[in-house]
Amino acid sequence: MSDQLIISIRQQRLYFYRDDRLLKEYPVSTSRFGIGSQSGSYRTPLGKHCIAEKIGADALCHEVFIGRQPQGVLQDLQCNQVALPDDLITSRILWLAGLEPGCNQGGDVDTRDRYIYIHGTPEEHLIGTPVSHGCIRMRNADVIELFDLVETGCAVEITDD
Repeated sequence: MSDQLIISIRQQRLYFYRDDRLLKEYPVSTSRFGIGSQSGSYRTPLGKHCIAEKIGADALCHEVFIGRQPQGVLQDLQCNQVALPDDLITSRILWLAGLEPGCNQGGDVDTRDRYIYIHGTPEEHLIGTPVSHGCIRMRNADVIELFDLVETGCAVEITDD
């Protein structure tokens, strides 16, 4: 069984293939700053990647992650007036690693060192438009579904098509 994710920046879509057959398609949001691999650019990197790590398997929907650690469900945190960062990561994290030296792997272009994820967001109404800080945002239900479908090592290609 061979799984692959194709993320189209132009279409703001993620396509899930199994054995070269399209099984699922999801709307996503990539960076509002455009395409790029430079550390600190807040841009979405192009090229061949893989899922290096899956985080949050047992987390509730809308669980907030800070530093990849669960903090509680968003609504509870808001009710308790907990200070939260602007670009919240919720529900699940698929941490990407670049596979192309000099493009998205190594040095100051390393996707994993840049903490580029596929993750849930509380700003689901913005999905389909480029609004992230470099990551690939998904609706919470969608990222939970995708998380359960893919394994660590799954191929991911991010294109500007």
